[in-house]
Amino acid sequence: MKGHLLSTEDLSRDDALVVLDTAERMARVAEASVRKLPTLRGRTVVNLFFEDSTRTRTSFEVAAKRLSADVINFSARGSSVSKGESLKDTAQTLEAMGADAVVCRHPASGAPHRLATWVRGSVVNAGDGTHEHPTQALLDAFTMRRRLGRVDGLAVTIVGDVLHSRVARSNVWLLTTLGASVTVVAPPTLLPLGVSSWPVEVSYDLDAVLPKSDVVMMLRVQRERMSAAFFPTEREYSRRYGLDVDRAATLPEHALVMHPGPMVRGMEIASAVADSARSTVVEQVANGVSVRMAVLYLLLGGSGEVS
Repeated sequence: MKGHLLSTEDLSRDDALVVLDTAERMARVAEASVRKLPTLRGRTVVNLFFEDSTRTRTSFEVAAKRLSADVINFSARGSSVSKGESLKDTAQTLEAMGADAVVCRHPASGAPHRLATWVRGSVVNAGDGTHEHPTQALLDAFTMRRRLGRVDGLAVTIVGDVLHSRVARSNVWLLTTLGASVTVVAPPTLLPLGVSSWPVEVSYDLDAVLPKSDVVMMLRVQRERMSAAFFPTEREYSRRYGLDVDRAATLPEHALVMHPGPMVRGMEIASAVADSARSTVVEQVANGVSVRMAVLYLLLGGSGEVS
């Protein structure tokens, strides 16, 4: 990583492995009696969120605090942004405050890239529109590696609303960089126009793909980004693309079930599957803190060794 983390497409294999290896060391900190390192003492991390978020914002806040950084949470709601302040004006305000890192979530694709041109500190993309969500893909890869021992050579199936999913895009680029083979499964209406240029296989038949999958990643149907009817009914979507108990039974014994959250139980995934031993949903949340600690540590050049 060179100053910022804006896209997994920008990461080389070596870059990604350094993050995953560092996250492994950070995970050991979470298991210690004192879950804190002094490495970013005196540094300031700003969480700049223009969209509602619980998991991601809290995860970054915990990660920064475990590294002893000072954390400022900035929400667009109730701030000067709601009065018409532009992103550039906000960036200049943060710059004047001496922010060392800005974690940015924004509804407009490309906003963190613009922000990175206006501030001297590091910018971490925490999700921009339907573009990317790099730390989610990194924590997903980290979870796969911890549970299955590797990412290279895995068959990963991503199912659902690929069209609106920044998680899907980031995972496609990262997982293929790390040597996994990726298949996307969705209704034709929920696949982006340019999917043919992605390094993936495309399928419309979930039942045909599941028995060959090492990992199944279910995606949330993002109704808030939909301006039209992309499928007939929720029942029809669930019948064709939902992961129920019977479908999960066709997976190989070692296969994992993942979901970035929040889940729509009963539509995208059955509760019994989401709560099963092969589900990594809760682990993904815990691993997210370790990965985000690693990202902040590497970007801000934390002092001292992490054992």
